Amino acid sequence: MNWLTILCGLQLLFCVLKPGICSAADDFKTRLDGSVLELDESNFDSAIASFDFILVDFYAPWCGHCKRLAPQLDKVAPILAGLRDPIAIAKLDADKFATLARKYEIDGFPTLKLFIHGVPVDYRGPRKPDLLVLYLKKYVAPDVSILGSDSAISDFLEAAGTYFPLYIGFGLNETVISHLAIKYKKMAWFSVAKDFSEDAMVLYDFDKVPALVVLHPNYKEQSVFYGPFEDEFLGDFIKQNLLPLAVPMNYETLGQLRYDDRKIVLTIMENEKGEKSQKLIKLLKAAASANRDLVFGYVGVKQWKEFADTFGASKNKKFPKLIIWNGDEEYFSVIGSESLDDEDQGSQISRFLEGYREGRIEKKMIEGPSFMDHMKSTIGVGALVIIVFLVAMLMLIRSISKDDDEPRRAGTRRDIDHGDSSDAESSDSENGARKKEE
Repeated sequence: MNWLTILCGLQLLFCVLKPGICSAADDFKTRLDGSVLELDESNFDSAIASFDFILVDFYAPWCGHCKRLAPQLDKVAPILAGLRDPIAIAKLDADKFATLARKYEIDGFPTLKLFIHGVPVDYRGPRKPDLLVLYLKKYVAPDVSILGSDSAISDFLEAAGTYFPLYIGFGLNETVISHLAIKYKKMAWFSVAKDFSEDAMVLYDFDKVPALVVLHPNYKEQSVFYGPFEDEFLGDFIKQNLLPLAVPMNYETLGQLRYDDRKIVLTIMENEKGEKSQKLIKLLKAAASANRDLVFGYVGVKQWKEFADTFGASKNKKFPKLIIWNGDEEYFSVIGSESLDDEDQGSQISRFLEGYREGRIEKKMIEGPSFMDHMKSTIGVGALVIIVFLVAMLMLIRSISKDDDEPRRAGTRRDIDHGDSSDAESSDSENGARKKEE
């Protein structure tokens, strides 16, 4: 008996004890017409009890990010309502109904929570309509899909789309990968093919079973794993193939890198779309294939100057530039291999990696805020208000310890430090909203 079965049993018992709420829940189900449901304190519990899956947008009317997200949710609501396992979309004014906001630990706006059989899960995926639909479809799909024919494999690939990597275990028992499928469900599709033809073996480029094939449709990449199918080796293969061989740096891929603790070999280029850059990316893929303990990423200054400048791109304009990044505030240059010349770049990449592994490195700090911190859900509004309060108290104690007769001028920094905290809280709320933005 799994936890979802237990939850369903508890829900049935609750309906027996509280028939009024369950009646209201039935009323909600008749309203799943593709519109976004407006919730408040009187109907929130009924809505959560009505649907196996409901995504709730905790918003504030004054929040600019919330205003931009609302039409996106309006677009996806009818699509998600039409799924075989429908997902309802709802919204709650968390500024007005503060008790509910505190209950679910809402500390920034907008905050999205997916309630699965009544259990809230933080939604940290993409918010663009097409990607949001793909992301949420994974929650209602089986952890491991069972495929019984070539056509079932094709249908599975078509339904999954191209955004996430797809793992297909040919001749593999689903119990072998089920626990890893649950662990990485947010980042990939998992399936096992029970029956397939020799044509499928040719199409997916494997020559014996059991085999685990991973496809990256967006990047036209494929890899095969023949075992051993023990947790350590299987887990490493799945984790190392969640990302493409060479990762283009953007907000979405940075979010995915949160789950990967490997160091990042970052190549900074002038323009990642240029012909020379495309040739370099192919070399990076080859290096990544031989160095699976590292992530290989690249960014064009033209594509994302702000990100490139945190690694001193504007100061050193000799590109391409190679660094090793820990994904947070530190990065390392390899002495004597900071930049690549046009000739024989493959050998230069090899020398760079050799220098890194031998410790010929210089430690540096990024310029400006940590981009991985930016991608994480960091300090919320509540925490920021507490920090403001503690800083104010510290300044007050310091001022008391000084001579009380010390003259003060209006408008000094000290006066600002002791200003009304309501302004600070308002500002922090807006900051919290920004940090919750995707």
